[in-house]
Amino acid sequence: MTTTLTRPEKSAAIESPEERRRRIRTGILALVLAVLGVLLAVFTAPKTAKFGLSDQFAAAQLPDISLPALPVALALAAYALVLALTQLLRGVRGRWARLLWVGFALALVVTFLCWAAAGKTFPLTNQLQGTLNLATPLILGALAGVLCERAGVINVAIEGQFLAGAFAAAVVTSATGSFWAGAFAAILAGVLIAAMLAVLAIRYRVNQVVLGVVLVVFASGITGFLFDQFVKSDSQRYNNPGVLPNVPIPVLSAIPVIGQTFFAQTLLVYAMYVAVAVVTVVLFKTRWGLRVRSVGEHPRAADTVGINVLRVRYQAVLAGGIVAGLGGAFFTIGFTGSFDKDLTAGQGFIALAALIMGRWNPLGATVAALFFGFTQQLQGQLQILQTPIPGELLVMAPYLATVVAVAGAVGRVRPPKADGEPYVKS
Repeated sequence: MTTTLTRPEKSAAIESPEERRRRIRTGILALVLAVLGVLLAVFTAPKTAKFGLSDQFAAAQLPDISLPALPVALALAAYALVLALTQLLRGVRGRWARLLWVGFALALVVTFLCWAAAGKTFPLTNQLQGTLNLATPLILGALAGVLCERAGVINVAIEGQFLAGAFAAAVVTSATGSFWAGAFAAILAGVLIAAMLAVLAIRYRVNQVVLGVVLVVFASGITGFLFDQFVKSDSQRYNNPGVLPNVPIPVLSAIPVIGQTFFAQTLLVYAMYVAVAVVTVVLFKTRWGLRVRSVGEHPRAADTVGINVLRVRYQAVLAGGIVAGLGGAFFTIGFTGSFDKDLTAGQGFIALAALIMGRWNPLGATVAALFFGFTQQLQGQLQILQTPIPGELLVMAPYLATVVAVAGAVGRVRPPKADGEPYVKS
């Protein structure tokens, strides 16, 4: 008599030791997060949590969403706990697994918001808008890192490219009165730093991590010097670029809540949307993208089939400079409207962390950057709501998640095999 295994039984029967260890690690991590969610739910006040859907200056005010904070928090925390236990005991598999994990993350976020907003009004629209503003340069910087590191060149110099792009955009826009000229200058500045990275790392084979730090210090020093010597004394002429106007997209900008947040933005934000799509398609759907990934994984094998490894690496690093330069421009002509010394405040390193957390994938890096932007914006919102939890603890969450991801607690996370390794043609 033969025995036919059902699909779940087959999956369990062929689970390898490595898959079992990965399932248990992921389950334990999810269980810890779920227990924290349960504790938040238990301590949620039995009040109504309101979520504001309209900006206070909006012409048409939408009604707030009112939720019974305690029941909603308990239900979502229970869902997270059940999913975590399922992962720990047998694993969450199947075509709906990814959707279930997205629900897990949303359940924990909403549970936290119900706890924080119980008896108060949480400005949801402000949270979404702030998240997008904070995440836009991070996404562009992370995409620049993806292009470089997929080709095998570590890019620690994203912060320097941000600074150079921000300074160039502010000065050129102020001097010419043209945002287009400012954006183009920012791109040139980002490419200039990228060219220095490419020549020193690829041709002269300088240690890429040390080189990246040096380029950041160089960009900080040169922009600070030029600012003090030429810009600061005549800021009205050289440091008054203004901010790009919002350009609403017809129809899409009229969608309630998300329309004004995502589709009534500046051209730099729309450029970020396009950059995410273009980098993803180019890397995974084109011949050049295949060459980039091949020289980042196994450059000698790529060389044997006729690919010019050094040329492809130069191209990828310079393309990353274009994207990072636009990210720098956002800090001045896209958001603040002026330049100050070390304006970027380490955001390039946060973009590097988002790149790692996103597993060197354009879409993953985008989601990670949005996560960083969300927590940074939420810190300010919690101060307004006067919650007992320090906002600084919340800002730590993305960095802890990055460390967990790199440590392999939720699966194998590794950079391209040849990342950071100079190539010498034999």
